Amino acid sequence: MRIGELSARTGVSARSIRYYEQQGLLAAVRNAGGQRVFAESAVERVDLIRRLFDAGLSSRRMSELLPCVTNPDIRTGWLTDRLREERSRMVAEMARLAHAVSVLDDVVADMTVPGEAATPAA
Repeated sequence: MRIGELSARTGVSARSIRYYEQQGLLAAVRNAGGQRVFAESAVERVDLIRRLFDAGLSSRRMSELLPCVTNPDIRTGWLTDRLREERSRMVAEMARLAHAVSVLDDVVADMTVPGEAATPAA
């Protein structure tokens, strides 16, 4: 399928699909006219890439992990361990950010003029 059809079927822009290809996350072959042609499996691959981006993974990290998705011997061990590491990293970052928000709330509260609303922005 050509890039326009892949874009329509996945809801991902052609520009993003080209980016995925440039980053080595998605492969295409070129037809005689030089146009990209993607395999049917590209639909699932693009969906997975979007899910991993939504989960906060970088394209660099994905380029390390995605080859393992098609290798069942690695998928159950190494890949799962890497995804758990990413999750742990994110949880630690969330805790760090929650602490930073709490400290900032304290600073705002300390600077609030009596009678002025001190509620933090959501």
